[in-house]
Amino acid sequence: MKAKVDPNLCTGCELCVNICPEVFEMKGDVAVVKANPAPQAAEETCREAKDSCPVEAISIEE
Repeated sequence: MKAKVDPNLCTGCELCVNICPEVFEMKGDVAVVKANPAPQAAEETCREAKDSCPVEAISIEE
C-alpha cells in the first residue's frame, strides 16, 4: 500500500504522525510520507491515520 498526503489540504495537526509514525512524519508545518510502500506491519495504523485525518488530506493506494 502507498500513502499520500496532499500538502494543500494538510493543516499540520500531527494526528497521522501520532497514529502511524512508521509512515508519516512532519516536514515543517505539514505531514509527509516517509515510507512508501508502507511497511506491512503498519498498514492497519496507516488506514486509521487516513480515516482520522480531519481534512481528508491522506489518500491510500492499495
